Amino acid sequence: MKRLKVEPSVARRFKLQHLLFGIAALYLVFISFKFPQFLEIANTLSGDDGYVGLKLVEDVDLSKPLFSSAYEDTFHRKLEDQNQDVPVRLSKEPLEESKGGSKPIKPLQHQYGRITGEIMRRRNRTNELSVLERMADEAWTLGLNAWKEVRQLDGKEIGESSIIEGKPESCPSWLSMSGEDLATGDKLMFLPCGLAAGSSITVVGTSHYAHKEYVPQLAKLRRGDGTVMVSQFMVELQGLRSVDGEDPPKILHLNPRLKGDWSQRPVIEHNTCYRMQWGTAQRCDGLPFKSNEDMLVDGFGRCEKWIRNDMVDSKESKAKTTSWFKRFIGHEQKPEITWPFPFTEGRLFILTIRAGVDGFHVTVGGRHLTSFPYRMGFTLQDATGLAIKGDVDVHSVYATSLPTSHPSFSPQRVLEMAEKWKARPLPKSPIRLFIGVLSATNHFAERMAVRKTWMQSSSIKSSNVVVRFFVALNPRKEVNQMLKKEAAYFGDIVILPFMDRYELVVLKTISICEFGAQNVTAAYIMKCDDDTFIRVDTVLKEIGGIPSEKSLYMGNLNLLHRPLRSGKWAVTYEEWPEEVYPPYANGPGYVISIDIAKFIISQHVSRSLRLFKMEDVSMGMWVEQFNSTTAVVQYSHNWKFCQYGCMDNYFTAHYQSPRQMICLWDKLAGGRARCCNFR
Repeated sequence: MKRLKVEPSVARRFKLQHLLFGIAALYLVFISFKFPQFLEIANTLSGDDGYVGLKLVEDVDLSKPLFSSAYEDTFHRKLEDQNQDVPVRLSKEPLEESKGGSKPIKPLQHQYGRITGEIMRRRNRTNELSVLERMADEAWTLGLNAWKEVRQLDGKEIGESSIIEGKPESCPSWLSMSGEDLATGDKLMFLPCGLAAGSSITVVGTSHYAHKEYVPQLAKLRRGDGTVMVSQFMVELQGLRSVDGEDPPKILHLNPRLKGDWSQRPVIEHNTCYRMQWGTAQRCDGLPFKSNEDMLVDGFGRCEKWIRNDMVDSKESKAKTTSWFKRFIGHEQKPEITWPFPFTEGRLFILTIRAGVDGFHVTVGGRHLTSFPYRMGFTLQDATGLAIKGDVDVHSVYATSLPTSHPSFSPQRVLEMAEKWKARPLPKSPIRLFIGVLSATNHFAERMAVRKTWMQSSSIKSSNVVVRFFVALNPRKEVNQMLKKEAAYFGDIVILPFMDRYELVVLKTISICEFGAQNVTAAYIMKCDDDTFIRVDTVLKEIGGIPSEKSLYMGNLNLLHRPLRSGKWAVTYEEWPEEVYPPYANGPGYVISIDIAKFIISQHVSRSLRLFKMEDVSMGMWVEQFNSTTAVVQYSHNWKFCQYGCMDNYFTAHYQSPRQMICLWDKLAGGRARCCNFR
């Protein structure tokens, strides 16, 4: 009997072994087809003739997975706009995957040739233009007109521009707007000179009744039918839009949710958004915030308590049991008043946001509700717009105690205009590195932070490295006029005469290559953003580790990165038909050798340079083309060219506010390459 019981288990074990062997065989077959493709990619990145593997710089953190920066970027970009329609893939031959390994990039039917104002004027208008070409055409036309207006403001007319000179009538001390007026146009209340300490904004409105809203994430988790009851609205203090296609910065995002979120309990969320990157949210859910002195804002608590029917306050229960003892020893019992949640469906509310010394203070119906500390990187004068949207009917808005001088002429800006921050003249002798910094017209604070910190590096002071800002034009002529004054004073700004757009950053990158090859004689060119902090001497040392005769492409490289087909950064198949991008370095900071830059310029002049709306991907595409036609490129990867934020012993740190820049520079002066993780 025992042997009969053993035999079936032996048979089952025998079948399991066969199954495992079958899976292993299939895996080996799969590897045999895919391994040559991987070796080819590794060979390309190594810069050697044989399959010797991926060439990395010495300081790479090998504990991190090779492709995590690509996946992190994908995850980050998927955080927003998940519900937009996915573009339909075109049924064309070039889109089919090749069976013999990786294939070179094929040009589109309409190549993105050289895009300049002159070429666009010569182009036959009957030709079909791509979306990017039409966008560039419009940007050049608007830019030339804007630059003409700026030049007309010079001389006599500049004295007549009230907003430039900051005359009182251009900056009223109070403003009001009805709900009907706010609902029309851009749904924005314009605050021409921003806010100041003591300014307040009062909103009179009525919250909508909750409605059902379908949430795909809930449906995937099989939580009911995937619908929730929603009633929420947003009150946002916004800054000026830097470039078209990029959301304006959100200096204060106040979001009352009457039905809550996943908890289904009322909650109020506060946040900021800088360069389309959200900060850490402050949430008030009816529980009192920590009351220690460090957490107070101008003496107010960050979150007041309101009535919650889902729990009993432990402090109240404890007070009941100890109240007899306090009465016995003669201590008075301080009464604690708990208010209900201040927003009710279908009920009128009066909400006031007041700008204090350390932060914003929100009151509803005259009662303090929340306080939100100022986030670094913003000033009150940046808050030039008020937007109200969501499930609310706005009856009226009032803004009082507003500043009466234009922010462009704030005392802080005047004090920054000092001789010691001026750039040196361009050297006539060859230099080691040219750094082009992408910036926007109204990013004066970011540029000043760069001037005061890493632009004071010894290698820049010795003229071995040259730095210039590359800035396109703004729709507001007074902002362009201030940019022109700033450029004339500091001598470190290259003004590009086209209207700034988020999708046309690639044109700035080409301009950086042209400047580095034609205006200065640089061995290497680096591109970065104005919120990137660079350890210049460390980057020079890293470049020195590569043989000078080799072409170089250095940065935080993405491999086998697939384009996103939905969301805010969606790429259509018309824009990019291939399944993966070429290897490319993340945009906040990368280095190329001068021969690559000259190749890009020559292709641009011959109108054969293929452009793409993501400039970092465009650079990877150009380097791949150069690598396949001219020379072997040394791809040098290092995680310390940080894409998101900062890491200790960084080469570059991204998304750094002006205050963080100063902090990083101070730590670097003390011999420590440590991060300043605050905003």
